[in-house]
Amino acid sequence: MPGRQQEMIARDSLVIALSACARSGSQSKTRRFLSGLSCDELRYIAGFLGTSILESDRDHPCSRAQLAERIAEFQRVLPINPERPEDRDHKMLVLLEYLCRSGLQRFSTQAGVRSSRASAAQ
Repeated sequence: MPGRQQEMIARDSLVIALSACARSGSQSKTRRFLSGLSCDELRYIAGFLGTSILESDRDHPCSRAQLAERIAEFQRVLPINPERPEDRDHKMLVLLEYLCRSGLQRFSTQAGVRSSRASAAQ
């Protein structure tokens, strides 16, 4: 059971960290939302935020449609799980919901755009 215990610790840590990223008025509802997600879904959200921080060059409000477009760009650079292709769409929806619930529409979401353009140029 050590693997299961480690996953639960990782999951709890991700919930705490991701809810701390939310705007101050949105933290408790964001934590409730995150508490219902799997560790894999939480890692996906954390990966998107991490990539956004590293590749960001802007910080302004985005509409839900613009967020969805940028999340799709992020997904293009991720490997596809051939056993669960529907998993991608589900995670995109979960991430989009997190960004909106947490008040992070202002969060720079240019994630993956540079990477996908660099890959396309090669």
